[in-house]
Amino acid sequence: MRRVAPSDVDAIVGLVYELAEYERARHECHLTAEQLTAALFGERPALYGHVAEVDGQVVGCALWFLNFSTWRGVHGIYLEDLYVTPSMRGHGLGRALLQTLAKECVDKGFQRLEWSVLDWNEPAIGFYKSLGAIPMDEWTVYRLTDQALTDLGT
Repeated sequence: MRRVAPSDVDAIVGLVYELAEYERARHECHLTAEQLTAALFGERPALYGHVAEVDGQVVGCALWFLNFSTWRGVHGIYLEDLYVTPSMRGHGLGRALLQTLAKECVDKGFQRLEWSVLDWNEPAIGFYKSLGAIPMDEWTVYRLTDQALTDLGT
């Protein structure tokens, strides 16, 4: 596992689109290489990433950003996307990506590594539970986008 490099952007965009397809939401994915480059490598990057490579080819990625817990008083990591291409699953790459993020937390004194998973994604849920992750069942994610966001923000 290694940190993402500018030369990885096109491969990561492709993986994000694969993930969107898997999550039955391809029509919602509009990410461009330019957007990802700006987010990862712009003047003030707010997105970070790691990639998994096999034989020099990027086959998995973890894209994440910092969050903050007011209760704990420290930052944590929010994992936006974790994806390993289907042909490479079962080889420990997803686990290695999560281990890399856990190490990032431990090394920097962050106290949480969090992410969301679709409730129908049983393979992912089983995988996360096998690592000791626990679901936050009492919490429901809310989101404002599109017209609702515009209406509230104007």
